[in-house]
Amino acid sequence: MPVEFLGIAATHDGSETTARSGGAFDKEYTLRLARAHEDHGWDRVLFAYGSGSPDPAPAAAYIASRLDRLQILLAHRPNVSYPTFAAKTFATLDQISEGRLTVHFITGGNDHEQGREGDTLTKDQRYARTREYIQIVRKIWTTHEPFDHEGEHYRFHDFVSDVFPAQQPRPDISFGGSSPAAYAAGGAEADIYCLWGEPLEKTAEQIEAVKAAAQDAGRADIPRIQVAFRPIIAPTEELAWEKARRTVGAIEARKASGESVTRRHTGQAHPQNSGSQRLLAIAEAGERYDRALWTPTAAATGGAGNSNALVGTPETVAQALLDYYDLGVDILSARGYDLLGDAIDFGRHVIPIVREEVAKRDAERDAERAARGERTPAAVRG
Repeated sequence: MPVEFLGIAATHDGSETTARSGGAFDKEYTLRLARAHEDHGWDRVLFAYGSGSPDPAPAAAYIASRLDRLQILLAHRPNVSYPTFAAKTFATLDQISEGRLTVHFITGGNDHEQGREGDTLTKDQRYARTREYIQIVRKIWTTHEPFDHEGEHYRFHDFVSDVFPAQQPRPDISFGGSSPAAYAAGGAEADIYCLWGEPLEKTAEQIEAVKAAAQDAGRADIPRIQVAFRPIIAPTEELAWEKARRTVGAIEARKASGESVTRRHTGQAHPQNSGSQRLLAIAEAGERYDRALWTPTAAATGGAGNSNALVGTPETVAQALLDYYDLGVDILSARGYDLLGDAIDFGRHVIPIVREEVAKRDAERDAERAARGERTPAAVRG
């Protein structure tokens, strides 16, 4: 199966290790970082969402209008706009990008962060709202006749949009989470299911949970799986581990100075969301797992978001990513701590290795199918 690479579309140069040098939205840096991804083999970039951060939709439109190939993953929280409005925004952005949009729906795992924008629902209520929201957006994208909706969270009458996505029948829907409620919602509604990087054994368990949820929802297919890491690479293993230790030192130094080291500080010491709790439990149980997974970066940030590292030479990190590919992961998300420099280095030195090895694996599988008299996936698509 094809493999894809997702990077980050940050709107400034700050990270957990370095304070930003300017404002929250640096237009020139945003374009420079996105162009670096497009020029170095990445498939798409994520425009993330935070309660006080620049609005990701116009930032994504800005990039889409200036780059030709790079695809966009737009994060969106259902609490911030009505689904009729959001569906038109997404369709317009898909038109601007000429069909390069995927939408990532965020239910919200932290009450404090959700409350910053007036969202007072419980977590279970938020999951129910997200599912209803996705269903409405999907229907708006694909329905050309006015319709009514009477749901638990949304009610409207005689609505039809006059703008539709460039992609037909619609853009993909992305979803993430590490709780049973998340598996149930994403397994039912998502085209892509997103996980944070965990040890191989635990990742395999999560993939099975997503598959089971999709089957329970009556789906004939299952979501594609995406897994996210923080790569720390260098020309030798020794240099990579020195760089890794410096990275954690820089995170700890920023914390000691009283700075927030996460892009979306929640104001709480102990995370509420299951994904962060899992990362902290894994870090407490051990620092190193499998071929290259390293947990002190997650521990240092309090399990904030995508925070487990893969450490080593480009060859080591590529082989570690291929281990996840062999589990069934076909979208690999990576974000370094020097956003621009690491995007270029990863694109130059890691992505080509992974793509070459995936092509070899696919060719071997096709040859095995042919020897058994089975049709290859390419032949079926043809």
